[in-house]
Amino acid sequence: MQHLPRDQTNFRIATLARIAPAGQPSYINAMPLDAPLTSPVSAVVDSDLLDAYSRALISAVGKVAPAVAQLRVTPKKPSSSRDERGGGTGSGFLFTPDGYMITNSHVANPHAQGAGAIHAAFPDGSEFPAYLVGDDPDTDLAVIQVHGRPDTSHFPALAFADSAKLQVGQVAIAVGNPFGFECTVTSGVVSALGRSLRAQSGRQIEDVLQTDAALNPGNSGGPLVDSSGQVIGVNTATILGAQGLCFSIASNTGLFVATEILRHGQVRRSHLGVGAQTVGLPRRIARALERKAESGARIFTVQSGSPAETAGFLNGDLLLGFDGIEVTGVDHLHRLLNADSIGRTIIFTVLRTGKVVTLKATLTARSKA
Repeated sequence: MQHLPRDQTNFRIATLARIAPAGQPSYINAMPLDAPLTSPVSAVVDSDLLDAYSRALISAVGKVAPAVAQLRVTPKKPSSSRDERGGGTGSGFLFTPDGYMITNSHVANPHAQGAGAIHAAFPDGSEFPAYLVGDDPDTDLAVIQVHGRPDTSHFPALAFADSAKLQVGQVAIAVGNPFGFECTVTSGVVSALGRSLRAQSGRQIEDVLQTDAALNPGNSGGPLVDSSGQVIGVNTATILGAQGLCFSIASNTGLFVATEILRHGQVRRSHLGVGAQTVGLPRRIARALERKAESGARIFTVQSGSPAETAGFLNGDLLLGFDGIEVTGVDHLHRLLNADSIGRTIIFTVLRTGKVVTLKATLTARSKA
């Protein structure tokens, strides 16, 4: 047996005495001085941590669950498929007391053909009709409004957290209706920040959260919340066949899209009128042009009557610059074509048959799809 110095021995006895259960003094006498401390100490600490974790989840779910609804959507053109994209069920959550709710675009507007009918069923057994206010396929988000609330004057509503302040490892709780199982709760952590996903429209969704909180078909549109019950994301996708790889659109994106839809009926973006693809740029050409980026956006179609046609864009042009900003590809161009550019005259730089050409285009607002 390894003998400890007297001061360390006394410390260990005192420590055990403090944590020993009341009425069981014999525990100390039976505990060898050289036995590891991990078992009794960790058992008590783990129990305390588990209780605290459970209490946090219970409290958060108590706040969140009443505002989460199961959405039953009937598309205008019925599909034989029973998954969310062909109609069926999804989730959504209230974010205003007057019944406005956020969900996914692919839930509320299946196949971009509109919903014939939407019904929102809440955990308390109440059910109300809902109507599509607007959606944004580019971020896979939609706003619907629930009508009627006979028992109370206001709907329960969830608050948005600032997703820019999230940290990897932070607790994440998903509430939704997977496979029609109402008000199902799963929990995990924020596994990663700053992911990107490809929307059904072809655009890239930025600032996506990755979580290991289990998501399944039917969770789409439900909230991902923190331990205080504030929304940190809108659940949108999972990778089939993988475990613990689930994705949620960041709350800051959700709040921005919802605000745009409520104010303007859509998310405003500027319109250039080109079809393009990301292509690599040979290093020698990038160096000759003094560019850091070794890629650009190759134009393969120019819409008739568009700002691009008026400016003189041609098929085959390699788009390199947007008002002095190096364009690295199509996704980057999409991000630059935001509401701030509507009505502005932008100076574009393109590479055409080995020469750098400058074009000016006044951007218009993109029409609602």
